[in-house]
Amino acid sequence: MKRDYGLIFHAFLVFGDACAILLSFLTAYFMRTHLDQRPFYFEANPRQFLLSMLVMIPVYLIILAAAGLYSKSVFLGRSRWREVGRLFLASVIGMMAIITCDFFFNMDLFPVRIMAIYAAFSCFILLSLFRGAIRWIRSFTMKRDRRAALRVIIIGNSKNTEYLADYIASYPESGFRLAGVVAGAKYIPKDLRRRQYSSLKDALKHTRPDVIFQTDEKRTEYVYQQAINHHLLYYFVPSNAALTSQLGELELVGNTPAILVRATPLAGGARFVKRCTDIILGLFILLLAAIPMIIIWLIEKISDPSAPAVYSDIRLSRYNQKVKIYKFRSMKPEYNGLTPEEAFTKMGKPQLIKKYRLGGDMIPNDPRITKLGKFLRATSLDELPQLFNVIKGDISLVGPRALVPGELHHYGDRSLLLSVKSGLTGLAQVSGRRDIGFDERRALDLYYIQNWSIWLDLRIIMRTIGAILLRKGAK
Repeated sequence: MKRDYGLIFHAFLVFGDACAILLSFLTAYFMRTHLDQRPFYFEANPRQFLLSMLVMIPVYLIILAAAGLYSKSVFLGRSRWREVGRLFLASVIGMMAIITCDFFFNMDLFPVRIMAIYAAFSCFILLSLFRGAIRWIRSFTMKRDRRAALRVIIIGNSKNTEYLADYIASYPESGFRLAGVVAGAKYIPKDLRRRQYSSLKDALKHTRPDVIFQTDEKRTEYVYQQAINHHLLYYFVPSNAALTSQLGELELVGNTPAILVRATPLAGGARFVKRCTDIILGLFILLLAAIPMIIIWLIEKISDPSAPAVYSDIRLSRYNQKVKIYKFRSMKPEYNGLTPEEAFTKMGKPQLIKKYRLGGDMIPNDPRITKLGKFLRATSLDELPQLFNVIKGDISLVGPRALVPGELHHYGDRSLLLSVKSGLTGLAQVSGRRDIGFDERRALDLYYIQNWSIWLDLRIIMRTIGAILLRKGAK
């Protein structure tokens, strides 16, 4: 989905939680040093206390996430009492975790233990207030500015079409805005029939939607494929709420059960987690790689002063977005920026084109590559400048292979491949790199997209390190 306001809401939620936690620590410190009438026997140093607590905020946020407090139900504002209960439990467990860290690592976080009790209760109250305020702001924004809502197409001849259309049009705070309905007139409320379209193709062309709701079972495969092709969310409304509830996330839109069938689990809060991981690990790896990168740059300039040490090339990332990917130059300058077909033709060896494509986009002793380039490719050091792309947000640390625009005709399911950001490394790369064929690499990329998890990313990163050290599949 091109517009993901769930991601923005989760970002504000995490930021608000961090502020509430920090404020609760300061409140506890103030209560003990100013409101509590009992004398205290420690040196008051609020600045040192604040710096210590800043370090512990990530621990608290992890506990909140583990308690399910960034789940879809929180985003939709359901199960308020369950959320309050989890907030109280997470506040107590978080403070116990900090006390445990303080005890075992002698961090002197709390001058006296009573501060921890004050902080736990302050944290619970402030988290509840901050979250309520953020949810109210979201609801207010949706009511005042319909552009902030997700545009919806409803398709299907069903009573649920009528109900959903009426609900979405009447309740802007739901986060949806009715853009079009593809159904018979009798299934559309009279005041909304001006938004009727004769076909899904026509509705997609004129409404620029973000979401498709399907309320019947006709041509579900076609409708779902159109959602993937246009990078839209797809909801299926079953005729019986008990049926197919395991095919996706079952949600209530008003009082109508709808199954959200995602092309990839990498959406909403998951995208926020992945982006944070990319920034943190990307900066860490860039710091470790800084000296090797400087050395490689110097060698490149010494070996060929007139040629650029780093070159950029256009690749396709999420939603068919063109991005400039940076790499250390591994090819001879005269072939930079050319497709394999153009390069082999230019050097007078067009017979290598077929051999290159049949070999899974590689050829032994590729004449385009320099001697230094062979080493850089074999060790994957030519990829290091892409760490800047990761930090900028052009690509992710882990993802499917970035596609060259001219290669799109090779991918029959390119819309699914372009539903997530491409990656510096990926499942295909760590499963043999160049030792596996084109079709198998594509299948592995699709598996990654449809089965993403943060743990899968971490495993791929660890396997990438092993593959580089062992030079597995390198050519």
